[in-house]
Amino acid sequence: MLLLLMLSGCGGQARLRPEPPPAKPKPVLPALRYTIQAGAFKKIDNAVRLTQRLLGQKLSAYHFIDDSGFYKVRIGNFPSRAEAVDRAERLKAARVVDEYFIIAPEDYAATRRETAGEAQLRAEIIRTAERFIGVPYQWGGESTVSGFDCSGLTMVVYQLNGLDLPRTSREQWAAGNPVDERNLSKGDLVFFATRGGRNVSHVGIYLGDDRFLHAPRRGNAIQVASLAGDYYRTRYLGGRSYF
Repeated sequence: MLLLLMLSGCGGQARLRPEPPPAKPKPVLPALRYTIQAGAFKKIDNAVRLTQRLLGQKLSAYHFIDDSGFYKVRIGNFPSRAEAVDRAERLKAARVVDEYFIIAPEDYAATRRETAGEAQLRAEIIRTAERFIGVPYQWGGESTVSGFDCSGLTMVVYQLNGLDLPRTSREQWAAGNPVDERNLSKGDLVFFATRGGRNVSHVGIYLGDDRFLHAPRRGNAIQVASLAGDYYRTRYLGGRSYF
């Protein structure tokens, strides 16, 4: 009898299959390829003028401030180094840019995630975003020439880290994986309906501890706000993750 019970018990265990772990949503953003970087300006006006000229040539371009405090410009998203160099040389020959160098996929934090881990990528996104605190907000249409609108800020921060985030807040909302507010992580995006209803009209970068960084409105600088504040609490729509 004891032997039968033992065999029965082992047999029962053998037939049980453990529940598979819940699948983690796959990253939804394509990685940037090769990008041209030009300029090293002490004054933002010089970076603005270069950006405007590039946009006038139907090139994607934006300016940013790096760790050194200089303003620089990133141009394009080319499938190969050869194509990036070719375009850069043509810009140089036309005296649109002077010196340049090519940002390769391996230069981005998103590429290094495979070895450094997701937490490091999130930390880089926050570090990049915080460099823009104090930059004046100005709606820029399809560009970020004179400042950053809310979705322009998030797009640039993600692209500087190698993730090709779409341009508008509605596109960014649609592209991400939904995340409950209790599970928000640093670097996720948070979305709001600031024009009434339930339509996405504003976005910021979650910093942790109920804080987010955003470009609030024309005339205001990029700043940190609280999800717990009455204004944003009543207009909060949800969070999205891209990792």
